Amino acid sequence: MPQDKLDKYRRQSHATYDCRYHIVWVTKYRFHVIDQEIEIALKWAIKDICDWKDIVILEGAVKEEHVHLYLQIPPKYSISDAIKWLKGKSSERLLQKFPALKKQYWGRHLWARGYFVSTVGITDEIIRRYIQKQRDEELREFAGKWRP
Repeated sequence: MPQDKLDKYRRQSHATYDCRYHIVWVTKYRFHVIDQEIEIALKWAIKDICDWKDIVILEGAVKEEHVHLYLQIPPKYSISDAIKWLKGKSSERLLQKFPALKKQYWGRHLWARGYFVSTVGITDEIIRRYIQKQRDEELREFAGKWRP
């Protein structure tokens, strides 16, 4: 495997993976509504959702009007589904728990419609070197078996 540390890889029954994403989303209208109490409830909601779907939180930050997450998401889930669960369930919980939010966001939409996502991982150069190394090892192995 291309990385030195194998502990970064997760396993499922038929897959070994390292699918990491940097995700950012904002409150609707970028209102500064996330105070300390809401922040704590939001962090717990995100943790519960991630535990439910076996998503690993590598890093995270919650600000007054946006959320940054660095997640490792199993390949059986699409990134859009993961964000749908995170934004949808967290919004549902926060609007239920905090009546002031429910009043301010009367349309039941706490988060703005879009999000930012970027994949994080090994570089193209590392992948190319890994594949070339595998190919060279196979050629040496093949040559060694057929020499008299």
